[in-house]
Amino acid sequence: MTTTTPLRRPLLQDVTLRDGMHAIAHQYSVEDMVRIARALDRAKVDLIEVSHGDGLAGNSFTYGFSAAPELAYIEAVAEVLTHARLAALLLPGIGTVEDLKDAQRAGVRTLRVATHCTEADIAKQHVEMGRSLGMDVACFLMMAHQIPTLALLEQAQKLADYGAHCVYVTDSAGALLMHETTERVRALVEHLPCEIGFHNHNNLGLGVANTVLAYEAGASRLDGSLAGMGAGAGNCALEVLVGVLHRMGIDTGADLYALADAADQLVRPLQQRPVQTDGNALMLGYAGVYSSFLLHAERAAAHFGLDARDILVELGRRRMVGGQEDMIYDVALSMTDA
Repeated sequence: MTTTTPLRRPLLQDVTLRDGMHAIAHQYSVEDMVRIARALDRAKVDLIEVSHGDGLAGNSFTYGFSAAPELAYIEAVAEVLTHARLAALLLPGIGTVEDLKDAQRAGVRTLRVATHCTEADIAKQHVEMGRSLGMDVACFLMMAHQIPTLALLEQAQKLADYGAHCVYVTDSAGALLMHETTERVRALVEHLPCEIGFHNHNNLGLGVANTVLAYEAGASRLDGSLAGMGAGAGNCALEVLVGVLHRMGIDTGADLYALADAADQLVRPLQQRPVQTDGNALMLGYAGVYSSFLLHAERAAAHFGLDARDILVELGRRRMVGGQEDMIYDVALSMTDA
């Protein structure tokens, strides 16, 4: 008689209420947040992330003002969760340690600290503070396509040394090819003592495929969003990911029907611009550009009479990174003078 070892269960992190903010210029109402959070909670998703699209304190002229104060979103969602753990994103230089403490008091239990893939050292104080507050701490290395695997591993090791419970390979541009995803995730899994996660965008149409490959390479935390709601062409579609994993015989603990219903009935009706791999979103992945640049580039193109694709390609050529949204208009202006 032969027995088979059950495939390990991944931890599912939903980002509809954080990354999804980008898709609607940060205009979720508190009521929208609560309805979606309840649906995700009932579907037994493990973690639900809530914050401005650019993380705690992102509510600003540079990144876009949200429809409600950030803590109002967090407190409202915290009140309705009975299963899922509440998470929030923080980008050092935007959010501060004080913002972190406010979020923790409001109910956030998982802190996700995001830095550019070459700047792990700026996360040290935030990771250590999160740990001192008893939080689960995960770290993002954004734009992971921009540096070789060995360099990414060196940065990830720093985050593990600071005390991160999990380090994410973060494909912020949706630019990683399939073998690149496998190589990066496998390297971190083989060399780090902590969990490894994967977060990506669907700009090259590889959102679900790359997330499955990350799981097969050893990632234990997988990100997705309902209907792919997120920056650029969106994130890995959570309901599709769960369907694929279930077909593979992998237990996620999540209710596929409930996720599909929430995507169709609650999230898609809110999409002002279809979240899809259209021509402009495709160029994000092709040029390796930060996914949240999409709406900014489209506005600049309309203002200066340019093709948004040309702006995105130029941003990629200049290797612009997250946090430089305010420079997109400057780049567009320089292109009109060329």
